[in-house]
Amino acid sequence: MGASGTGRGRLGPSWFAAVMGTGIVAAAAAGLPRTFPGLGWAATVVWAAAALLLIVLGAGYLGQRMLRVHAGDPVLAQFFGAPPMALLTVGAGTLLLGRRLIGERAALDVDWVLWSVGTVLGLATACTVPYLMVTRHRFTPDAAFGGWLLPVVPPMVSAATGALLVPRAPAGQPRLALLLGCYAMLGLGLVAVLLVLAMVYSRLVHHDPPSGATVPTVWIGVGALDQAVTALGALATAAPSALPAPYARGSAVAALLGGIGIWGFATLWLVLATALTVREVRRGLPFAPTWWSFIFPLGACVTGTSALAVRTGSEPFVWSAVVLYALLVVAWAVVAWHSVRHAVRR
Repeated sequence: MGASGTGRGRLGPSWFAAVMGTGIVAAAAAGLPRTFPGLGWAATVVWAAAALLLIVLGAGYLGQRMLRVHAGDPVLAQFFGAPPMALLTVGAGTLLLGRRLIGERAALDVDWVLWSVGTVLGLATACTVPYLMVTRHRFTPDAAFGGWLLPVVPPMVSAATGALLVPRAPAGQPRLALLLGCYAMLGLGLVAVLLVLAMVYSRLVHHDPPSGATVPTVWIGVGALDQAVTALGALATAAPSALPAPYARGSAVAALLGGIGIWGFATLWLVLATALTVREVRRGLPFAPTWWSFIFPLGACVTGTSALAVRTGSEPFVWSAVVLYALLVVAWAVVAWHSVRHAVRR
C-alpha cells in the first residue's frame, strides 16, 4: 500500500483499504450477536464517513489517470482488489445502515448499483492481475506477501454481500441465479486464497521474516479466511428463499461445520500474524498506509465470528465477537488518526 517510485507518488489503489476498513467497522456492528445502546446510530455515522471517503478517493484516483502505470507495477497492481471491495462494503452498509437516512427503497437501489459494479470490477481483478503476474511482472523467490491475496478476495466479498440481495431479487430464476452465482464466487475466491496462502507461508518459512510496512499485510490472510466464513453464513441464511428444502438445509450444515473449520484455520493465521506484528512493534514499526491491512481482516474476524455465534447460539462465539469488535474499533481509531496526520503532512 505504498507510494514511491514511478506512479507511486500519487494516490494509489491501496488507499481504498481505508474505505474497506471504515466500512466494515459500520457493517460489523449491524451483525453483532449483542446489541448496545446507540451503536446503531454510531455505526450509521461511520458508514456515512466511509461513503464520503469512497467518493473522494474514487474521484481523485480516476482523475489522475494512472491505471496503466499502476497495472505495470508488480506491487501496486495487487491492490486493484481494494477498490471493488470498497464499493461492496459501502454498498452492504447502505442496505444495513444507510436506510435509516435515505430510506429502504433508495438504500436497496444504491446497494444493487454498488454491488453490481464492485462485483464486475472484482471478477475482472481476480482474472487480470494473476494474468499480469504470469505474463508481465517478474518476481524474486521471496516476493510473495499478503498483498497477493487482495486480487482474489473480492469475489468472496461479493458472495457475502450479495447474499443480502438474494431475498430481494425477483423470485424464480433470477433469485436462484444470484444465489448460485454467489456460491460460485465463494468457491473461486476461497480456492485461490488457499493457493496464495500456501505461497505466502512458503515465503515466510524459507526467507527472512517480513519487516516494516510488509508485516501488516500478513493479516490479509486472516481477513480472506474469515470472509469465507461470513459468506457461508450469509448464503445459508438466504438459501431457503431460492433453493428446495433439502439443499437449503445442506447449506446450513455447510455454513456451520465448514465455517467452524475455516474459522479454526483463520485463528491459526491470526496467531501467526499477531506474533509477527508484536515482534516488529518491539523493533519499531513506523506508520505506513499498510496499517489499514490490520482493519478489514479484523473486521472480517468479527463478521465471521458473529455469523457462527448467531448460527450456534454459543456464548464463547458471542463474546468473542463482542471483544473482537471492541478491538476493531480501537484499532480503526488509531489507524485513522495516523492516516489523517500522514495525509496532512503529505
